[in-house]
Order: sequence, then C-alpha cells, then structure tokens
Amino acid sequence: MKSSTVLAVAFAMTGGLANAQGQDVPDNLERLSGLRTTGVTGFTFVEQSGEYADGIKDVLADRITLPDGFRIELYAIVPGARSMAVAPRGIVTFVGTRRDKVWSVTDRDGDWVADEVRNFAPSLTFSIPNGPCFSKDGFLYVAEQNRVLLFPEAESFYESPDVAAFELIAQGDLIPVEEESYNHSARVCRVGPDDRLYISLGQPFNVHPPEKVDLYNEVGIGGIIRINRDGSGREVYTYGIRNSVGHDFHPETDELWFTDNQVDGMGDDIPPGELNRQTEAGQNFGFPWYGGGSTRTNEYAGETPPEGLVFPAVETVAHAADLGMTFYTGRMFPEKYRNAIFSAQHGSWDRTEPVGARVMVTFIDDEGNARMEPFAEGWLDGNGEYLGRPMDVAQLRDGSILVSDDHAGAIYRISYGE
Repeated sequence: MKSSTVLAVAFAMTGGLANAQGQDVPDNLERLSGLRTTGVTGFTFVEQSGEYADGIKDVLADRITLPDGFRIELYAIVPGARSMAVAPRGIVTFVGTRRDKVWSVTDRDGDWVADEVRNFAPSLTFSIPNGPCFSKDGFLYVAEQNRVLLFPEAESFYESPDVAAFELIAQGDLIPVEEESYNHSARVCRVGPDDRLYISLGQPFNVHPPEKVDLYNEVGIGGIIRINRDGSGREVYTYGIRNSVGHDFHPETDELWFTDNQVDGMGDDIPPGELNRQTEAGQNFGFPWYGGGSTRTNEYAGETPPEGLVFPAVETVAHAADLGMTFYTGRMFPEKYRNAIFSAQHGSWDRTEPVGARVMVTFIDDEGNARMEPFAEGWLDGNGEYLGRPMDVAQLRDGSILVSDDHAGAIYRISYGE
C-alpha cells in the first residue's frame, strides 16, 4: 500500500473520532492528525557508551546464566524500557515506558547492537505509554493509561519530529476517568490473527470491591478487550484477570495466552502467579473470587464463584511478577524452542525472600499442556538485591530475542551459536 493511501485510510478511520466522541484533542495531536507540522524540532538522544553501559556489560558477562550455546549481550541503553514492538521491516524497535516517552531503537549498521536511541514523536505528551504493538502491514499502536494512539507509518517516519498520529480510542474512553489509578495502569496490546486489536486492562485494586464487579465486566477492566483496527466493535474478550501485562497468540492454534499478576498480602508462597491459555471468547479466569490458581481471596471467600471458570495452564512462583511474553517463531534457536513462550519475571516486592528477575521458557505439547522452566537468570544477587528486572521479550528478524529491563534501563539481546 502506498504511503499516501495508508495515510488517507488512517485519516478516514480516525481523523474525526475524537470530535465524534466529544473529546478535546491536544493541539499537537490535532496537527499531526491533519498531517501538519508542529514546529517541534528537537529529540532526546540516549548515550550508548561509557561507564554505565560498561557496568551493564559486566553484569551480563559475570552473572547471567543461560543454557549451553546461548549468549546475552547489551543491545541498547533505554531509560525505563518496558514493552517492545519490533517493526515489520526490522528497521527500528519501539519501546514503551511507564513515564512520558516512547523510544525508538535503531541498529543502523546491522551488527545487532543499537547505534541510536531517541524519543519518538517528541511533540506529543504521552501518559504511561507502556504498550506499543504492530500490525503486519506496519501500523503502530500505542496503548496508554487511558488512550490508544495510532501511527500508520511509524517505521518510515520515526526520524522526523512530525509523524502522522491519530487517536484510535480518545483520552478518557479506554476506561472511565474515575477508574484511573497509578496502580496497574500499564497496558499491553497485540494485533491478533483475526486482525483485531487486543488490549489488556488491569484493574486498579489489590482486590476490587463487589460494587465494582458489574462495571468492570461491562468495560473490560480486569480483562482483555478487543476492537477492530478502526476503533469500532469493542467487546470484552477475557474476564476474571487481575493485571495482565503480557499476552500473545499461539502461532499454530491462534489461542491467546497471557500472564497474570496475582493478589498481594496473602503470604510469601501464595497465591501463585499465572500463565493462562484462552481457547474461546468470553472465558472467565476467576479473579476476584480466586487470587491466583485455586487460592480463594479473603474478600470473596463467602461468595459463590461463577460457573465454568478457567484455571491456569501454569502456576508460577508466588509474587515473581510474570509480565511480558512472546511465542518464539524464529530459526536461530534449537528446534525444541519453536513455538515455546519466552516470558519475563520482573521480580517480587511482596515477599520476605525475593524471587524472579529472570527470563522463563514454557514448552507446550500438542494437547496444550505447558511446562515452564528458567532460561536466563542471575539478575537477583545473593543479598536479595536486583541487578536488573526483565520486563518484556520480543523477537528480532534473525531469530534472536530482546529482553527489556526497566530497572537497569536497558535492552539485552540473546542469541544462539554465533
């Protein structure tokens, strides 16, 4: 599709959306939606060498263990690096944060180390733009705390301060404004095999009160919603999750798999974290009646759970904070990793003895049974201090994988046999 056609389609899809929904569009977004300049010319560039980078390289070389044949290296210094989206042509990787920036990360010379990290769309003010994701035809979506933005040609124009941008879901329409919270506000998104956009909506409580249940089920808070790529057709696809910050679709079955972070304050060893498998629309995964796995919450202990609940495919270590994940479809790694899930355990806070801070791999058999084991670990030292906290996993075109770390402010590349 030619550039002019892409932009025309995007403008037709979203150009009048904000006004139709009665929302005020910030001036710079309005100008970018109209394909006009904003007057902003400056970028923030991140230094990629020096003492800080050398310190991270030392941690990777001295501390991180991997299966035989694999190695891990520093790919980029990226402040607050969270969820990642590798552009379809492989030119650039977009990295979300829980702050106010989306970063573009570019390896210009093809040596599998980033040469440049700069902020994307510098004229825009982002609000917790944790969740970037791409469609196969190159449309970049950014899921914020309470808005979804669309950039139809981000991979072509990311080096310009002005890039076509549209509000797919206007500010304040992703969730009701009164339900906004600093807690569990990092969204993730994926374009599914049905060419629809899937967005997770973590609920803001540890365990939300009964009077919120109906509203949250209606809106999709504590669930995953899906919409058409023009913003229409919103529906709740997944119910009964607490705060999912990672999901992806099985490459062969098209089933949705997702991680979920479970209830705090119940003890060191309960409830377990979750990796879930969804086989059809509308399934309910048990929260708030269950705090994780088969562990009932104290708040709903006297309530009868709904029928037909789905329990986890894998119960993970309590409070390890399983976050971003991706199915591996590359050919660099040995065959046994094909269609396995690589996922990040961010590390615990609500636990006497810290756990997590590692990359896990989950193998799935033909019946859908799953087995998870550590893949890369060592960011948690013997004193319980974090040297890094993996957050997300993405795959590069050569079959290597990237791991983001919002604690170290870095992205690592894991390769095999090079």
